This record gives sequence, C-alpha cells and structure tokens, in this order.
Amino acid sequence: MPNNKCKNQGNKNKEVTMKPSNEKDTPIQDYEDDDIEEMQEADLKKLIRTLRSSQKQILELQKSLMDKIENLSRENEILRRNQNETKQLVQQETGIVTEVKNSIDQMKNTIESLTNRMGEAEERISDLEDREQERIQSDQRKEEEISNLKHIVGNLQDTIKKPNIRVLGVPEGMEREKGLEGLFSEILAENFPGLEKDREILVQEAHRTPNKHDQKRSSPRHVVIKLSTVKHKEKILKCAREKRQITLRGSPIRLTADFPSETLQARREWRDIAQVLRENNCQPRILYPEKLSFVNEGEIKTFHSKQKLKEFVATRPALQKMLKDVLHTETKKHGHQYERR
Repeated sequence: MPNNKCKNQGNKNKEVTMKPSNEKDTPIQDYEDDDIEEMQEADLKKLIRTLRSSQKQILELQKSLMDKIENLSRENEILRRNQNETKQLVQQETGIVTEVKNSIDQMKNTIESLTNRMGEAEERISDLEDREQERIQSDQRKEEEISNLKHIVGNLQDTIKKPNIRVLGVPEGMEREKGLEGLFSEILAENFPGLEKDREILVQEAHRTPNKHDQKRSSPRHVVIKLSTVKHKEKILKCAREKRQITLRGSPIRLTADFPSETLQARREWRDIAQVLRENNCQPRILYPEKLSFVNEGEIKTFHSKQKLKEFVATRPALQKMLKDVLHTETKKHGHQYERR
C-alpha cells in the first residue's frame, strides 16, 4: 500500500510538475484535503503562488469592475443631469415657442387690423378723390360758364357800344356852353364839313366817362358819343383815319371806337407788336374788336390771339427774327402776371 501511495503521489507530483509555472491564467484546480497533504512543499508553494496570483487578478478584476461601475454611475449621473437639462431646455423652448406663437398671433391680429384700417382708409381716399374730381369738374364747368358769361357780356357790351365814338382830349367844362352834343357837332364841322351837314348822323346820347370826376386825374375824362347806327360811326372814324390830325378849336383831340375795358386791354396788348410791324412797313391794323392784321409777303394776315401769331411766326424766319424781342417780352410779362396771381 505505501508503495501505491508513493506511486500515486509520484504520479500526482509528476502531474503538478508538468504544468508550466509561468502561466498566470492557469485555472485553479480543485484539490482535496488528502491530495494537499500528500503534496510536496515545492508544489504547495507553487500552488500558493498560483492562488495568490489568482487572488491578485481577482482583486484587480474587482477593482476594474468597481472603476467601471463608478464610471457607469458617473455617466449615468451625467446622463441624468443632461436629461434634466434637456427637459428644462425643452420646457424653456416650449415656453419660447408658445410665446413666439402668441406673438405671431398678436402680429397677425395687428396686421389684420391694420389691413382693415388701410382698406377703410383707401376707401375714404377713393371717395375723397372722387369728390375732388367731381369738385374739379364742377369748378371747370363753373369756369367755363363764367368764361361764357363773360364772353356773352362782352359781346353785349360790344353790341351796345358798337355805335359809340369815344372822344379823347376835350377839356373839362368846355361842354357848359353847348353841351357834349353841341361840341361833337362842332368837331364834325371843324374837321369834316361834309359830315356835319349829313342830317342822318344823329347823336342819341353823349356823356363823359367815368361818371364821377377824379380830382387827381391829370387828363380830362373821355366823351362818349352814341350814334344812331354803326354805319355812321364807321364813316366818321374812316374820315378821322384819313385826316389823321383831329382838332377842337385848334387843340388836338382823338376819335376812336368805344370798347369795354376788357376789349381795350386786349387791343392794348397788340400795341408793341403793331409798333414793330409798323417800323418794318408791314401796315399793321387793330381790327374790331381785338384782332391784329398786317401784310406779310404780299398777303394780309389776321390773328385773333397771340398764340396763333406765335405759331405763324415760327414758320416765317424773317418775321420771327423781327418779332423775337417783343414776343419774348410779352411772354415774360404774362409769366410775371401769372406768378402774382
């Protein structure tokens, strides 16, 4: 029996010694108490070293596991914090989104209100524009009516005054002896002996104008003679133009047709132009009531307005050069008048 035990111990020792001593990861074998008692001291030391190494590895593994657990705990804490922060951010963003949404809704309501107000304002502006247009058209119609009425009144005044002769330069008070009608007969006798004997020439009315004498006037008031017919007036004025120099008791006077103030003003506006035409032998004449007539290139041209004259002058270089200064002056004069208005 001892031999068998020794043999078995030798075999076991042989088995133990066959394992490499430097293998750290050698699995720990399960030894029974009898086997441990039978092991030699060297094998026991080796086994102890192996156990110690395994214990050390277990401790290291335990430490590594604890480190990992701690890391995982820290990561979990960080994740938890991040989750809380994310929740807070989500809540804040949700609040911001809600505020933005409310602001957008308020802006939409404000824009809608402004749009409605703009629509109302546009309707009011449109109504005002329509009313303004109607007012402008009404004013234009009124101006046209006023212009037509002025034209009608002017024509009536021209018709009423058409048989009248205006005598300029008769001294105040001279009519006390014979009256204005007697003075007119004296003018005809002194200047037109043949007309003075014409019994058809009848004076219907005679007066001075203006009706009230202005003490500050340096020149005498005009004498207006109303004849029975226009034919007699034109006959007398024709003779006056032919004689050129008309006198009363040796003093020079003038005979002219009697026109309304507007017509006289219109006739005066032709004077500067007529003077230039006269200096250039164009034989200008101011026709009744306010037309300009003159000779150009052998033809008699008549104009009712300065605009028509300007249009005609633009096609005649020589005439344009002749009237350039006077037409330019007239244009500036009318421009200043418009500015004063």
